[in-house]
Amino acid sequence: MGWIGLDRMPERYRLPVLIYLHVATICLSLACVAYLYSDYHIFFRRDGLLSAIVVAAAFSTVASLFVYAEFSFGYFAGFYLFTMIAGYLWLNQFSESIYNHALSGLSAAASAVAFLLPALFIRSRLPQYWTLSPKALDRLVDVILVLGAVVVSVGATYDFQLVSVEHIYDYRESLRSPRALNYLMGIMSGALLPFAFACCVELKKNRRAMVALLLLLAFYPVTVSKLALLTSAWLVVMTILSRVFELRIAVVVSLLAPLTVGLLLFALFEFGWASYQIAIPYFGLVNFRMIAIPSLAMDYYNDFFFKHDLTYYCQIGLFKPLMSCPYDEPLSVVIYKAFGIGGYFNASLFATEGVASIGALFAPVAALACGLVIGLANRASANLPPRFVMVSGAVLVQLLLNVPFTTVLLTHGAILLFLLWYITPLTTAERSSDEGYPAPGLPTSR
Repeated sequence: MGWIGLDRMPERYRLPVLIYLHVATICLSLACVAYLYSDYHIFFRRDGLLSAIVVAAAFSTVASLFVYAEFSFGYFAGFYLFTMIAGYLWLNQFSESIYNHALSGLSAAASAVAFLLPALFIRSRLPQYWTLSPKALDRLVDVILVLGAVVVSVGATYDFQLVSVEHIYDYRESLRSPRALNYLMGIMSGALLPFAFACCVELKKNRRAMVALLLLLAFYPVTVSKLALLTSAWLVVMTILSRVFELRIAVVVSLLAPLTVGLLLFALFEFGWASYQIAIPYFGLVNFRMIAIPSLAMDYYNDFFFKHDLTYYCQIGLFKPLMSCPYDEPLSVVIYKAFGIGGYFNASLFATEGVASIGALFAPVAALACGLVIGLANRASANLPPRFVMVSGAVLVQLLLNVPFTTVLLTHGAILLFLLWYITPLTTAERSSDEGYPAPGLPTSR
């Protein structure tokens, strides 16, 4: 493990050092983002630096939970959401929005802890009353691949746009696929095809794994989504990281490495050693869009719902017909119209199920409920090889950063993936340890 000298570091120090380095990198990245994207209401001032460092250092104590927890899906999702909250607490010190920043900051930190405790430490196995046979699992993978091809083909008959990343939002409003098809595409790309890919990797079905990746990539011109464009590469990266590093370190590196590359490119640009066209598109995609925007959404939602009516979950499609709602449009549209910048970006569970629905004061209660659901997912996947869980759940983790929790569960198929984890068979009753040693594979079909 030669990355940044980890091979020379005592093993018990590797993970905490990486996590604290990651927090520092987040703060530095957000300061650089403020330099380029201040029109998004992202700011940095030297007179607020000391208080921001104190807040970031205090919140970093929460990172000790990741040192003592073992790997699980909740660990993976929890670390990404921890990153988002750490970013918001930094931005909160410089925000010029008018709302109760002290309450919102304390609420965000408490929400993170409330989510992480069940998400990290509820891991006991659920009793498996029924599982797929190895042959049935093999057939299920084939069915998913065929359905994926059908769904993307039908989607292409409604929308097919080969556009660059810079022009995505110019075409997003012109999409005309029906709602039912949108649900199918969300479930297929968020849960089923990543599951099929992970199965193929474990079963060493390389050709079918490649088919799954190509199908995921084919969703890009149909959905005109950056996530669809990057999903295939993301799954490959997570597969590699899961084999190179101990899984908990792989989770940290999956964020820290791209963040660091973005900062290096930003520095090269600032010193005149790299052109704007080379450095800033990557920095904008990773450091700004992937990391800063989910944290910034917390600032936007706190600002808006400090001054406007809460939703009390009326934004959820199942509840909307049953209760009155102060907003007729999706929250992403409401927020965009209020701020006029950033596009129709959604927000994580902390902003939507928390701040927007029940306010900053009670948001930790919503976070706890979401953490308990993730704990149930941990239990459903406890019989599976940890690296299989990492790869098959990698897309959902990205979605949790940017999409309401209920939307991830239903529209993007998280509930279906959790069920598949529960019924997926193994050849041995015991998992491998979480220390990065080879995990037992899924059963090979006969």
